[in-house]
Amino acid sequence: MDTSPTRQQPDPAALAATVAGLQARARTELAELVAFKSVADEAQFPKSECEAAARWVADALTAEGFQDVATLDTPDGTQSVYGYLPGPAGAPTVLLYAHYDVQPPLDEAAWISPPFELTERDGRWYGRGAADCKGGLIMHLTALRALKAHGGVPVNVKVIVEGSEEQGTGGLERYAEAHPELLTADTIVIGDTGNFRLGLPTVTATLRGMTLVQVQVDTLEGNLHSGMFGGAAPDALAALIRVLDSLRAEDGSTTVAGLEAQGTWQGLQYPEEDFRQDAKVLDGVGLIGDGTVADRLWARPAVTVLGIDCPPVVGATQSVHASARALISLRVPPGMDTAAATKLLREHLEQTTPWNARVTTEQVGQGQPFQADTDSPAYTSMAEAMRVAYPGEEMQTAGMGGSIPLCNTLATLYPDTEILLIGLSEPEAQIHAVNESVSPEELERLTLAEAVFLTKYAASKA
Repeated sequence: MDTSPTRQQPDPAALAATVAGLQARARTELAELVAFKSVADEAQFPKSECEAAARWVADALTAEGFQDVATLDTPDGTQSVYGYLPGPAGAPTVLLYAHYDVQPPLDEAAWISPPFELTERDGRWYGRGAADCKGGLIMHLTALRALKAHGGVPVNVKVIVEGSEEQGTGGLERYAEAHPELLTADTIVIGDTGNFRLGLPTVTATLRGMTLVQVQVDTLEGNLHSGMFGGAAPDALAALIRVLDSLRAEDGSTTVAGLEAQGTWQGLQYPEEDFRQDAKVLDGVGLIGDGTVADRLWARPAVTVLGIDCPPVVGATQSVHASARALISLRVPPGMDTAAATKLLREHLEQTTPWNARVTTEQVGQGQPFQADTDSPAYTSMAEAMRVAYPGEEMQTAGMGGSIPLCNTLATLYPDTEILLIGLSEPEAQIHAVNESVSPEELERLTLAEAVFLTKYAASKA
């Protein structure tokens, strides 16, 4: 390996041809990864699925010549995979991040093809995790392979692949805090976001934080016959419905008592008609909230009821319910502390519970919001790389309403480190929904962008 930090940058056209030639291998490996049912929740899928996916990642890093490859047991009971690939002497260090755990498939019957079987259809590859974020790992691996074919990787590379990002249980965050030397780098590339629109190169500048709170309402020692007791007996399910309704104003805006909810977004805007199409809003159904769509998605808190424990319609009995439970998500915009927002949410739930019903709340997940420094040298290198990968397009900067809790942890641990967020989760990918997919063209372009970025970033630091 050439150890000169000032090596000549590879010709972009030749690098693009190499990336294109690696796409068949990328598809094969993505299919192998998608086949693991790596939902980090033993109540839904066996832990062995996640462990097998972690072994696949570790084996892949080892095969690529990574050193110190390790499967890390994180405090939440899951595993993250780490590896280090040394570059030329004096070169900067870049940390590449992805996660192998995935969202549950939801209603498997609603998938056109099996969720854990990568299937090509209409020019896209379908499967759970194809875009979020197993495809992100394949992007990293393919970019490094392309560079090896053109003289070698010009930077030191650390890779960390998380095993519980979707659960928000903080395993890797706590591990990083306990071992801060492990993930030190000059720049971190988080491969877990996406372009604002297919074919429009985008870096994500902000992420909303997230808190998960479980609320339970109890009113009776047991269920009662609704004919004999209904009308006087306090119904726990009815009480819970009132509590959940209090979290929104008439227009659907989030209304947690004491929580500021009028932030505005000054950057790239999201036209309402585009959003309606991306979100597949039914004809005639209105959007919720006020302000611009960008305000609502990227600058304001948003509450969502994720689930309710109550009897399904089929098999329901004529009963007044003694207990009811719900899981609530609150997305928290940059500039707002998640812990403070969680406190306000729990207080709101407790204070709006009617009829002196007994109410308990429990926080089950949390992540802080994130805001990047878009004036850093790494962003300049990425903008140049995006011009190569997306001819005729300029890199855009957008927000994202979702959360990557690790970002804030890394920003706190390494305040001088530049953090960039890119990825494959553009709107057509439908991440977290049924029929998730990835665009192979987007995978190829972003792989090229990452490879070019690493060469330009290395040159900027020489």
